Amino acid sequence: MDVEHNLDTVRKGYAAFGSGDMETLMSLYDDDAVHIVPGSSRVSGAHKGKDSILALYGALFELSKGTLSIELQHALSDGADRVVAVHTASMEKDGETFTQPEALLFTFVDGKVAEIQDFFADIALNDRLFS
Repeated sequence: MDVEHNLDTVRKGYAAFGSGDMETLMSLYDDDAVHIVPGSSRVSGAHKGKDSILALYGALFELSKGTLSIELQHALSDGADRVVAVHTASMEKDGETFTQPEALLFTFVDGKVAEIQDFFADIALNDRLFS
């Protein structure tokens, strides 16, 4: 697939995630996709396959008590099969609002998302929020 397809897929994925449309979101992923979350929180690790990734996203919403919101800022291509998406993540916990820049590195195979790697401005904060 071409660069524009990959960029459009990332944008569609963010829109689907933001609206809770997991059916559309999962249609963009390869069956064996993996989503890798660094750190030592309850959501950290390599989540392989659509069911495991859906469980990850469910845990994000559960642990944030539904307050997690993601706003895509930029989607950048390497000109081939990788896209870096930079977003702002916000959530409330214990009466406080937390906001931080984050990034996802998407790797595509045959036009589908094959791997997602998370990057955080503050991994310790992420670990604390999702502990």
